[in-house]
Amino acid sequence: MFTGEPLGRAGTSTQTSGRRIAAVDALRGFALLGIVVVNITYLASGYRMAGLATPSFSAPLDWEVRWVVSLFFENKFYLLFAFLFGYSFTLQLDSAHASATAFVPRFLRRLGGLFLLGLAHGVLLFPGDILATYAVVGLVLLTVRRITPRAAMISAVALTVALAVGMLLLALLATLGADASRTVSESAAQAAMSDRALHGSASMIINEHLHKLARIFVLRVFFQGPTVLAACLVGLALGKMRLLGDLSGHTVTLRRLQWAGFTIGLAGAVVYTHATWSGGGHAYHMVGQSVNLVTAPLLAAAYAATLLRLLPTAPRLAGMLAPPGRVALTNYLGQSLISSLIFTGYGMSLVDQLSPLSVVSIGIAIFTVQAGWSRWWLSRHQYGPVEWLLRWFTNWRRPSRPPARPKRA
Repeated sequence: MFTGEPLGRAGTSTQTSGRRIAAVDALRGFALLGIVVVNITYLASGYRMAGLATPSFSAPLDWEVRWVVSLFFENKFYLLFAFLFGYSFTLQLDSAHASATAFVPRFLRRLGGLFLLGLAHGVLLFPGDILATYAVVGLVLLTVRRITPRAAMISAVALTVALAVGMLLLALLATLGADASRTVSESAAQAAMSDRALHGSASMIINEHLHKLARIFVLRVFFQGPTVLAACLVGLALGKMRLLGDLSGHTVTLRRLQWAGFTIGLAGAVVYTHATWSGGGHAYHMVGQSVNLVTAPLLAAAYAATLLRLLPTAPRLAGMLAPPGRVALTNYLGQSLISSLIFTGYGMSLVDQLSPLSVVSIGIAIFTVQAGWSRWWLSRHQYGPVEWLLRWFTNWRRPSRPPARPKRA
């Protein structure tokens, strides 16, 4: 996800193909756009989980916007990040092998830095943090780094199917009266208490974040973590196959991914969205989640395939998406910081006060500003601020050269 370019000696970049890196960065930038739409919607609602808390929408357009976010955005873009995390892992392996450097100690330090950033992010800004999850999953990737592409793909599919079956079993338990989702549902009183905390002081906000983190821990361990691992394994497999190294040789594969994603994947997204917002009960909600586990990766793959096919003929699109993708870690954390200043007591305290359309518009505006800022920053610096900090932590020292881009002649 946020590993970026492969690292050589002293943390320097070792690009094997400018086009491949551009494609990876553009995909990462595209994923950032989807992530901010999802995360800001969750944050602006007071961290209410979709389908498990009833929103107080006042206009039909509010519902339509939330349906669009659930249908096209939720549970798709973090899968793209996970895929890119696995793919970038193979680039770093190749770089370490080519430069004859010890990969494991440095990668462990990198994961440690990522985990600390994620922990701080989850406690201070956004309990929906995903960085700590990637750090833990990275340990699994390190353990299975010699796995074959075929075995990695089979493992990813098997893990996804097992998760979907587990969710169906939860749905069955719900129909029998043992409501397994009760531990994550919110009463109106709890929602009101949460809103008061998020409107309050910094200590109240942090306490609420800790409370949220404790409540979603089981979901992270048993569902999101394995889902992220499955997507990372797909990235690992395709990275070993050098899929993004020469896109011209994979046009048929990309077309097939588009066909599967925009038919089966989109149909599954319709089921998930209806189960989320129709009020059909917890059992139906779990069924929708099960369908989503299987079909969301297909729709995410269709998004990626479409973008990869557009990039060679749309240089402006690549120029817009690649810069924020190159400093994805800084931008991801920046999105949470800006959103927190808007919606919580850290700043304007507008949580649960804006319409879904306003919230999504703010999210898109944040990404637009970040895209322009990223391009400006990269014209003067080689790395993003947080990327440079993570590199320093990884290498236990300042890079041999300052992170500034040489001036053009």
